[in-house]
Amino acid sequence: MKIFTNLSKFKSTNKTFVTIGTFDGVHIGHQKVIKKLIKSSKNNKATAVLLTFFPHPRMVLQKDLDIKLINTIEERTELLENLGLDILVIHQFSKEFAKLSALDFVRNILVNTLNISRLVIGYDHHFGKNREGNFEQLQEYGDTYSFKVKKISQKEISDITVSSTKVRNAIEKGEIIKANSYLGYNFMLTGIVVEGKNLGEKIGFPTANLHIAETYKLLPKTGAYIVKSNIQHKVVFGMMNIGFRPTVSGKHQTIEIHFFNFDSRIYGEKIQIEVLKFLREEQKFDSVEVLKKQLAKDKKTSENYINGILFD
Repeated sequence: MKIFTNLSKFKSTNKTFVTIGTFDGVHIGHQKVIKKLIKSSKNNKATAVLLTFFPHPRMVLQKDLDIKLINTIEERTELLENLGLDILVIHQFSKEFAKLSALDFVRNILVNTLNISRLVIGYDHHFGKNREGNFEQLQEYGDTYSFKVKKISQKEISDITVSSTKVRNAIEKGEIIKANSYLGYNFMLTGIVVEGKNLGEKIGFPTANLHIAETYKLLPKTGAYIVKSNIQHKVVFGMMNIGFRPTVSGKHQTIEIHFFNFDSRIYGEKIQIEVLKFLREEQKFDSVEVLKKQLAKDKKTSENYINGILFD
């Protein structure tokens, strides 16, 4: 997959089949649209192009809105590449770009820049200034500029309507299994392992402290979770705590992962954590010793789950 971050550098003599959107989460609904695009482009010997935007339009147009995104732009790129696209265009979204009329967007970007032959969109797609463009307008523009428009119906996307908002809500509530079913993959956290205070190591549960630079990244609610990762070409499982460590009077939110059967030093390494299941709420224990006993219980519960034993 080729990636373009500047539309002026994109040139294609081959006809393109295009889909457009922010695609936050790249959830199962998004995936159906993209897979249809890729299949039809291959059948017609066209180039499959996805045009996405960053920052998220709501981050630019509604400054007071502290929207959190399911994926960082790096995670989104990785997910889209795995689907088999030919071209990914990440266009910088700005207030100036938002002023483009639906007609100017179609003519200047889709037709003159992307050399569009077919546009594949979801059933609820809107575009252009004030989201004035809709499917009917796209059909009219398609007739004018010689490209076809294919709308994926709600029924085709999923029997249960999936949206990025639904995924965000599930993650924020700690409903990770539900969120993962919407996503079609495990919700992930990507960051750098940094030095902590080594309190976990002192009680027999050493942790990797994860620093996520992207402040717009959505985090699950505070609590303990079962996780897995691929570190140094090895799949490892563990348990993660997101919270303020009230038992030891912590003042800042941290993300700490205790990996099972893994003792390599990974400070400074970039790792990706897959979140599998919510374990329990974060709580303040009467002593570090009580906390240690709870962590032992959490580990046993996690190992049972990982081994396929259902608990709830």
